[in-house]
Amino acid sequence: MIAMNNAQTVPHSSPDKPDLDWSQVRETVRMLNVAIAQIERTMLEGDESVNTLTNSFTDMVSNAQIIAAAAEKLPESEEKRVIIDNYQAIADRIQLAIVAFQFYDRLAQRLSHVTNSLAALSELVDTPERLYNPYEWLGLQQKIKSKYTIEADRAMFEAILNGSTVEEALALSRQQQQGTQDDIELF
Repeated sequence: MIAMNNAQTVPHSSPDKPDLDWSQVRETVRMLNVAIAQIERTMLEGDESVNTLTNSFTDMVSNAQIIAAAAEKLPESEEKRVIIDNYQAIADRIQLAIVAFQFYDRLAQRLSHVTNSLAALSELVDTPERLYNPYEWLGLQQKIKSKYTIEADRAMFEAILNGSTVEEALALSRQQQQGTQDDIELF
């Protein structure tokens, strides 16, 4: 049943109760929308956790810098060296965490791209006059390709469109990404 105005329901055909209105296209659109909703929910939950971690790390950086500044004012001693060495260890760990956040940001970008692509695909499949038009499919593919910001992802997309298997496209993407691993910016 599809809810309308939270009060009325309209019966609809489903795989468990098919009628003459049942459509594999509509079922495909529904499944695409489920995937979109799951990805969006995961991204929202992930963003909340990352925001909490980001705030915590920002506070830790500030506190560590205060400790380091205070330690620098101390006279030379074993205690001063211990404090500064531990500050440096904390700073190094924070640097590693920042790199991890950058990887999370890349993950979030990719998932956002996937949800947008799935939504565009769902819209195309759900529109009969577009569904059977090859130019609409070409336009969708060009739109999706134009949104890629990571070259390895673009290469993977092109490989699949050119007939590669998922495994082959992933291997190509990994090869391309290995050449750009050093592109992660360190603060």
